[in-house]
Amino acid sequence: MVRAVFFTGLLTLIGTGLIAYFLVQQVTTGFYQERFDQVEAEATNELIQIRNSFDALPPVDRAEVEAQVTGVLDNIGDGSALPRRFLLLPLEQPEDLQVAPRNSGGISENVISEELREAVLTSGQEAQHWQPVAIEDPEGGSAPGVAFGIYVQMPPGEPYGLFFVYDFTSVEENVNFVYRVFLVAIGVILLMNMGIAAWITRTVVKPVSQAAEVSERIADGQLDQRLAVVGEDEIARLGLSFNRMASTLQEQITQLANLSKMQQRFVSDVSHELRTPLTTVSMAAGMLYESRDEFDPISQRSAELLHHQVERFQALLADLLEMSRFDAGAAELAPSDVDLRALAEEVLAAAVPLADQAGAQLSIVVQGEDFIAEVDRRRIDRILRNLVNNAIEHSEGRPVDLIIASSPTAVGIAVRDHGIGMSLEEVSHVFDRFWRADPARARTTGGSGLGLSIATEDTRLHQGSLDAWGQTGQGSCFRLVLPRRQEEPYRAAPLALPPSYSPDERQPITVDSERITAEVFHNRISEQSLYRQEPDS
Repeated sequence: MVRAVFFTGLLTLIGTGLIAYFLVQQVTTGFYQERFDQVEAEATNELIQIRNSFDALPPVDRAEVEAQVTGVLDNIGDGSALPRRFLLLPLEQPEDLQVAPRNSGGISENVISEELREAVLTSGQEAQHWQPVAIEDPEGGSAPGVAFGIYVQMPPGEPYGLFFVYDFTSVEENVNFVYRVFLVAIGVILLMNMGIAAWITRTVVKPVSQAAEVSERIADGQLDQRLAVVGEDEIARLGLSFNRMASTLQEQITQLANLSKMQQRFVSDVSHELRTPLTTVSMAAGMLYESRDEFDPISQRSAELLHHQVERFQALLADLLEMSRFDAGAAELAPSDVDLRALAEEVLAAAVPLADQAGAQLSIVVQGEDFIAEVDRRRIDRILRNLVNNAIEHSEGRPVDLIIASSPTAVGIAVRDHGIGMSLEEVSHVFDRFWRADPARARTTGGSGLGLSIATEDTRLHQGSLDAWGQTGQGSCFRLVLPRRQEEPYRAAPLALPPSYSPDERQPITVDSERITAEVFHNRISEQSLYRQEPDS
């Protein structure tokens, strides 16, 4: 409100000031020009008459000339439009003047400048000259005026200048009065416009600002907020419409929230209820799988398919349970100081058999030092295994690199493959639940379509970031950035996306496949037990 009133006053002051300046200039010019034209015509006529009178004087002695000049000057009338005084001044300085200088009203000779005297002397009787002058008053001030001069000759032919000096003090007073009137008008218009702006702001802008405040509170989740409606004007109608919209929005959001809770509860309940029969089916499938050598080929193949599909079903069930914990807000961290470089090497080593099967070479690129961070080891291990396995699956037999870098506040890990890559649209959906770039593409490692979604939630719990990059035919890259301490957010990512590195920095990963197979089995069993140990939600 204050700002609106201030800017209204400022714009009013500028606008009225410019208009007033223009009008005052026009009025001032009109005043001066009108009076100037009037006194110029008057001065021209009288000066010529006086010059003709001087020209008609006979050449007599000095005393007689003085008397005749005095008589002519005494006949100058006082019926002027403005107060005026005259000066009779010699334009040259001979040794002996026939006629002494004359003036009226005690006006000083200094009023007439040398330039005006020289112009009158040079032009002779051909022209009349004028010049603005400053008339000094007895109190030491000055008043505006105009001096008109003409060339005259005194017997016996001495050059003199006759000057009329008009006092424009009354014109200046009129102009000053106009200035004061315009200043008062500007003040009145300024106060009136500021008052109008204050009233409009209070009646129009204030309800709009209240609507903005209520909208912000509704956006923050306070869906019961409403506008106070007063009157029946357009603002009141706007308030009623806003309140109806807010009520409708509250009902829809409440319905959606309830529906979301029901869906989450349904997934959680179904997942929990499936665990017991799935465990029984898994045990039976395991027994059939172990005895498959005793079956005929068709039954043997059926036992193998049943075993593998039950494993995939167990993985899907575990992922659904994990997502239900995230949705319910029941997932918690178990942080500890972990060497992320050692953890990354373990994940790569565990993925060597899968990489050998796909024909991909696994390598690690180390940039920096000190990769200790406060993280939940199990969750970070799950994120890295998911990223590495996905990279191997999409590598098309090309190298897969894991790049790890550090900064004072964060540790960054990027998994880069050089396979089929992703388009920009695929990158924007890669973290969506159950999303696949090509749903018909055969998978070699199974999976539920929830791996990257779970990885995103695990990253969020660590106050970190998980980003993706890809270009079709040039491969993909996933970058995980984790703060060193959970209570200290990191300032910037330690490595770019995709990171830059040279082939010479690669350190190939090669391990004993039998030992790795045992470690992978142990890690999977440990992960399943951890799923079961978390409280149900």
